[in-house]
Amino acid sequence: MKILGIETSCDETAAAVVEDGTKILSNIVASSQEMHAKTGGIIPEQAARQQVKSITSVIDQALDTKQKKIDAIAVTVGPGLIGSLLVGVETAKTLSYLWKKPIVPINHLVGHLYANWLEGSTPEFPALGLVVSGGHTDMVLMKNHGNIKWIGGTRDDAAGEAFDKTARLLGLGYPGGPAIAAQAAKFEVRNPKPELNLFPRPLINEDNFDFSFSGLKTAVLNYINHQSSVISHRRLAAEVQEAIVDVLVTKSVKAVQKYKPKSFLLGGGVAANNRLRERFQEEFVSKKLQATFHVPAVKFCTDNASVIASAAHFNYRPVDWKKIVANPQLTITD
Repeated sequence: MKILGIETSCDETAAAVVEDGTKILSNIVASSQEMHAKTGGIIPEQAARQQVKSITSVIDQALDTKQKKIDAIAVTVGPGLIGSLLVGVETAKTLSYLWKKPIVPINHLVGHLYANWLEGSTPEFPALGLVVSGGHTDMVLMKNHGNIKWIGGTRDDAAGEAFDKTARLLGLGYPGGPAIAAQAAKFEVRNPKPELNLFPRPLINEDNFDFSFSGLKTAVLNYINHQSSVISHRRLAAEVQEAIVDVLVTKSVKAVQKYKPKSFLLGGGVAANNRLRERFQEEFVSKKLQATFHVPAVKFCTDNASVIASAAHFNYRPVDWKKIVANPQLTITD
């Protein structure tokens, strides 16, 4: 089965054609990141206007040549920015009506987990999944396709949000995650195996799988305002990154030890962070965890439509196009 995926939940305009949930036939992404970098963040109205301009061209490119014969359409219905979601949802509904193709609504957060099924990877169930993105940090237990149980998440800021906010405090620009990672890498090149413990690790020792990152942002702000000695931005970036990574990895290892899944799945934009990927690999080996660690290729961590098409294949529940609505408040288990 060939499925056309459409993704417009935030600032990307994306379309892809995926066969049988794993084989990518096309994957087109039009990003407006440069525009948002000038304003230091995403302005929802500007993002939606840019997506209106891009959506037709992006879909045409995804359907070029051999990919024109599709069997179904998948579209992100939430969570996300309502204006952006509407661009993709209304386009998908129109195409479903015109082409007489079934349409499958997909939760954007669930889509991030299905990046782990692309390009030949086959995670086994039961699986634990951690979605870490700009707006969400959620840990779930997946007993099978379509059977997801939430076991923990952030009580305030998401991991990606913490990266963005602290990057702004350090004057590193937008997007914050890559900016902090780049500065941290430069510091670590000159300081192999540094001791990085300047900032707190909220909730790291609590007996749950919840997260909290707002206090970290406050700690960085207080340090900048009251520091008694000068520390480079590179060092501060490394400290911030290590604090976030430490919490995510430590909590995840505890979850694996408790639930004993066959697979652990990492997904979301923050999953592109090299230090996070490195730490997960190290911990799974050193702790001799039995679960297989899965992390998508970096290009599938950030928002794209191939993961939406993949999720639709493995959770194929078409809905009448007239009943599909955008819902910016969706949770990962909705």
